[in-house]
Amino acid sequence: MKSKFYDYIQQLQDTICAGLERTDGVAQFREDLWTRPEGGGGRTRVIENGHVFEKGGVNISAVHGKLPDAMQKMFGVGEVDFFACGLSLVIHPKSPMVPTVHANWRYFEMYDSMGNVINQWFGGGQDLTPYYLFEEDATHFHQVCKTACDKHDVSFYPKYKKQCDAYFWNAHRNEARGIGGLFFDYCKAENGMTMQSWYDFVTEVGDSFLDAYLPIVERRKTLPYTQTQRDWQEIRRGRYVEFNLVHDKGTLFGLKTNGRIESILMSLPPHVQWVYDHHPAPGSDEEKLISVLQSPKEWL
Repeated sequence: MKSKFYDYIQQLQDTICAGLERTDGVAQFREDLWTRPEGGGGRTRVIENGHVFEKGGVNISAVHGKLPDAMQKMFGVGEVDFFACGLSLVIHPKSPMVPTVHANWRYFEMYDSMGNVINQWFGGGQDLTPYYLFEEDATHFHQVCKTACDKHDVSFYPKYKKQCDAYFWNAHRNEARGIGGLFFDYCKAENGMTMQSWYDFVTEVGDSFLDAYLPIVERRKTLPYTQTQRDWQEIRRGRYVEFNLVHDKGTLFGLKTNGRIESILMSLPPHVQWVYDHHPAPGSDEEKLISVLQSPKEWL
């Protein structure tokens, strides 16, 4: 399973990067290959200063070795070996009219002293973070997510949408990071689902990513915007950074397993503002976004 999924994310990285490059029309991804001293490595691809995308990364990795002490405590296990692979992406567009997007699909195994697999699971999801709210975009993104889920189990979309709303919650701000999508983790062989069933589901969601995001980019990338709107985008990006550095488990996992720091922090945008005690004007489009982020919303 680990070889099969690693082959899949390599192909998916190529597909997603090609689609994003076509949409940008100018910038291309720079590739870095890296190795991890304790075992494994990855392929980082970053796009910067494009016509559409200001900064973005589409990264794959496959790492293995002794599970670090901090992760042993997290999983409630003793000394075990592990293998983890996945694709993680974050795309920050230049225009505040185009939303930031994040996605991740991953696979994890743990082994006993004899090398036998003692635990394995899939995780992942995709979520959208707009700076100006276009409800048709939110509906489109969620509809693609639901369509992918419904091919496997009609209970998946409402369940994983709810988990996404709960996970991407900036508790110290008491607001959502964005308008959600899907989030699933610890998907194991149980309750009628085999690991092959989970593989089919996770790859279905991965294959749906460009259909979920690129039509939104195409609709919004040529809209005019002002410097005031650009400032608002950078203020909201600050909230994005706060979540990734304070709450995100993927960031913490990378830091605690001696991951490549440049790849871990590629999710951070290049231009951000923190304005003291900032509040949008009453009745403004900016306030409309904030009001939606105060509690989860059903988009379908």
